[in-house]
Amino acid sequence: MRKKYLLAPGPVQAPPEVLAELAKPLIHHRTEQFENIFFQTQSLLKELFMTKLPVITFAASGTGAMEAAVVNFHSEADEVLVIRGGKFGERWGNISEAYKLKVHYIDIKWGSGIKPEEIEKYLNINKNIKSVMIQYVETSTAAMYDIENIAKVVTKTNTLLIVDAISALGVVPLPADDWKIDVIVGGSQKSLMLPPGLSFLWCSQKALSVSEKSNLPKFYFNIKKELKALEKKTTAWTPAISLIGALNTSLTMMKSYGWENLFKKNKKLMTAIHNGLKALNIELFSSSPAVSVTAGAVPQNVDGVKLVKDMKDIHAVTIAGGQDELKGKIFRVGTLGYVDSSDIIVFFAALEACLKSQNYKFNLGAGLSAAEKVLYSEENNA
Repeated sequence: MRKKYLLAPGPVQAPPEVLAELAKPLIHHRTEQFENIFFQTQSLLKELFMTKLPVITFAASGTGAMEAAVVNFHSEADEVLVIRGGKFGERWGNISEAYKLKVHYIDIKWGSGIKPEEIEKYLNINKNIKSVMIQYVETSTAAMYDIENIAKVVTKTNTLLIVDAISALGVVPLPADDWKIDVIVGGSQKSLMLPPGLSFLWCSQKALSVSEKSNLPKFYFNIKKELKALEKKTTAWTPAISLIGALNTSLTMMKSYGWENLFKKNKKLMTAIHNGLKALNIELFSSSPAVSVTAGAVPQNVDGVKLVKDMKDIHAVTIAGGQDELKGKIFRVGTLGYVDSSDIIVFFAALEACLKSQNYKFNLGAGLSAAEKVLYSEENNA
């Protein structure tokens, strides 16, 4: 028997309370019992999104909500601007091109951020852009973008700001109303500590007005139908009943812990990872590092693919490797959801053992010690 540790940037570990909820007998979704659960969950989702407006829940992965964001707020041949700095930036473009939108790209170096002024300059030159599509966290590169200040730029225009916050919601603050973002999408398998299968879409009144004129084809991902169903405390189509019950449990746990405490804990775990890697002379890949996921640059003479495989096969610690051009060049570890200090200790113990097996030169215990100094210092307790 071996205990397994899931420290990928999604999907993540699920708490026992959430797993217990998933194991309960099914109830019918067109009943008062389900409606009450769904109504409670809707209130908690509003707290998570820091909004007074409704949050739509789809029985789909995060990509489903991304597609919903494309088809509900655009019309044929609309021009959109995609910030492309990783695999999920590429996905915005792929979905938009599938619906025959005219896609403009700002390509940025993978792992870097983008300055709000770059977007402002592009919008000033290209007046026909209907929306800017961007990630809050580009999970494939562990980069985080300055959404607060990007929103200030886009708000000055008629352009919509559409944000993939799948790896950011519940990890860092995202005040949808205050920042005047137009569309936000999220997913269940990250900070919400659930299996994949739910995605979320929130939109502003400005975006809702734009959706009235949208003529792209839509059926399942039709937000008009979902918003109408929300008024009756339900969903337009058959919901993922067990997942929504588990979502109610996870959000209740998060609220009980305290939203601010949660943000502090996530930042503490990130700092511990960063300091531990630095002590091992492993550089961060991203110059604009995310809180939810850290990417370490694989050192010279270390086989990055073998490193990730050995972490899982020998030490039962699952992390993620790099994708496409980054395969074998980086490794990624998640610090979100049901992850705590003890998981970080296990991660560094396994990482150092794997590095040692590949004859990488470092002081044994250096990474572990540096991480512990952050995890157990009084000012970082949360």
